Amino acid sequence: MTGFARVRKEIAEGEIVLSLKTVNHRGLDMHFHLPPELDSIENEIRAALKNGVARGHVQIHITFTRVIAAGPAPLNRALLQAYMSAFQEAAELYQLPNQPDLNAAFRVPGMLSTGAESAPLSEDVVKAVVDAAAQAVAILNTVREREGGATAGELRQRSRAICDLVARMEEIRAGAIGAFQKRLKEKLADLLHGAGIDPQRLAQEAALLTDRSDIAEELMRLRTHAGQLEAMLAGGGEVGKRLDFLLQEMNRESNTVLSKTGGLGDLGLTITDLALAAKSEIDKIREQSLNLE
Repeated sequence: MTGFARVRKEIAEGEIVLSLKTVNHRGLDMHFHLPPELDSIENEIRAALKNGVARGHVQIHITFTRVIAAGPAPLNRALLQAYMSAFQEAAELYQLPNQPDLNAAFRVPGMLSTGAESAPLSEDVVKAVVDAAAQAVAILNTVREREGGATAGELRQRSRAICDLVARMEEIRAGAIGAFQKRLKEKLADLLHGAGIDPQRLAQEAALLTDRSDIAEELMRLRTHAGQLEAMLAGGGEVGKRLDFLLQEMNRESNTVLSKTGGLGDLGLTITDLALAAKSEIDKIREQSLNLE
């Protein structure tokens, strides 16, 4: 499910900005973009996020800007000395007339630093980052709940459309049984070329094949699964993964209906069209179910 949230926190040691961005994913896939000094608390941040997010591809961006204390400029003198020495050595070695550029030197990572980045994080910093993660998840879920409500409404409409298609197939099925028996008798008559056959045996075989081709059970299960889908949505909670399994079952029932109605002439073609329409609705539900947690 898509969403975005950003939280900014100010503490005595500086400013923390944490942003979350989520897109659809079958599981929970977190990607962290942290300053090196926060790498040690990634697990704490991950735990705070898992309390509110169970599914989705999550991008976590955090910046930590320290407050510059009054006093000397935050210059990493040792690093600058090494930079100048390397520059002079290269100039002498290759006979280059260029002079060092301070603007270029200051862009070297760590050049303007107090050295506090390498010190252990204080409890205040850790708490502020974890609190920011929890607040961002709360904001994110507010956005995602609005989207989830709209998605659930669409899924309910498609579930009801499947029930309507099942009802139409059930109406046709009642007339299709007699049509199938008639077609079977005509085909057997052509194959036998007038040879005698026990009418009772013919009726038994026709009834057996009719039973094997009956779609009543598949239609009943398809209707039941559609009802389960609506019950899941009404119940709330984490429904995304449970929907995956249920949709597999619904797709299987639709495929069985298609395989059983190939020899029923025009009635079979009508049922085929309806079953294909049901499969289309199931596929659309599956696409949208990835948006649900």
